[in-house]
Amino acid sequence: MKARVTVTLKTGVLDPQGKAIEGALGGLGFSGVLGARQGKIIDLDLAETDRAKAEADIRAMCEKLLANTVIENYSVEIKG
Repeated sequence: MKARVTVTLKTGVLDPQGKAIEGALGGLGFSGVLGARQGKIIDLDLAETDRAKAEADIRAMCEKLLANTVIENYSVEIKG
């Protein structure tokens, strides 16, 4: 089973990398970009075959390691 975890900064948390991306795109002539937020994607290959168990395990992984839940949100997508 495959899963994708998307981690993004919570609204209101400063995002200096997003600001740098926004500025760089403006410098390249893409003036229509009004804002940019940067995040990360983590793709996991899992041995678990039970979808509910896999989702519970991934959420535990996010809470313990993959996301800083004080400043970040995460979403889980299970494929297969």
